[in-house]
Parts: sequence; C-alpha cells; structure tokens
Amino acid sequence: MVNVLSLTEDVVYAGLGLLLAMGAVALLVFAFRDGVAALFSRSFASQVVGLLDHILLVLLIIELLYTVQVSFREHGLLAEPFLVVALIAVIRRVLVLTAEVPKMLQAGEAVFRHNLWELGLLTVMIAVLVASLVMLQRQTRRQGREPGLERQDAA
Repeated sequence: MVNVLSLTEDVVYAGLGLLLAMGAVALLVFAFRDGVAALFSRSFASQVVGLLDHILLVLLIIELLYTVQVSFREHGLLAEPFLVVALIAVIRRVLVLTAEVPKMLQAGEAVFRHNLWELGLLTVMIAVLVASLVMLQRQTRRQGREPGLERQDAA
C-alpha cells in the first residue's frame, strides 16, 4: 500500500512539473513575442511594466517547478523553496506597483494612499520572508555541522 501511495505521489509531482514547465515556456514565448512587437511598434517604454510582470511571473513559475522537483526528490516539503517563491511574488508586486506610480498619481489621492499602504505591507512581508530565509539557512548550517550528520554524508 505504501508503494502505491509513493508511486501516486511521484506521478502527481511529475504531472505538476510538466504543467509548470509548459506554462513557463508558454509565458516566456508570449513575453518574447510581446517584447518584439513592442520594439517594432516603438512602444517598448510604455509596455515595459507588462513585460517585467511577465518575466517575473516566468521566474516565479520556475521557482515553483524547482519546489516541485525538491519535493519529488525528498518525498517531503521543505520550507525554503516556498519562502523563495513567496519572496519573488512579493517583489514582483512591489516592482509592478512602483512602476505604476505615475498612473496612481493621476487616479487620485485615495488610490495613491491605498497603493502606498500596500507597498508598506509588502515591504514588511519582504523583511519577514528574508529574515525567515536567513534563520532557516543558519539552522541548516548548524544541523549540517553536527558530527553525526557529517559521518552519514560521507558514507
């Protein structure tokens, strides 16, 4: 029964990986197509925010693919890849929001204030995610230096 569940888990991870890879490639092709079209129509400057958003979304999907790969290999969930995905997602939103500041100013004070609050909360999230990653890496290094673990790795 355990072998069946393990095989099912492997099949699901492989399927997720395949779907994520197809999605990343498709988004990359669309972003490339839109970038070339923007260059030829001489509207690249006005479409750079959208292109940046697509590129960061591709990077986010690639990190999710890495997370699935690690989960597939380890047969368990690790926190660090998920924190990296969350960090990329938050940074993506910050970059898009800051690139749209001129539009916010034209939309009115209430919209600007709302987006300013969002940027503040996103900044706090970035600090928390980075602190979490640093703590996880320190904990991993400490555990890796324990004598029992070093002997197991050498074997």
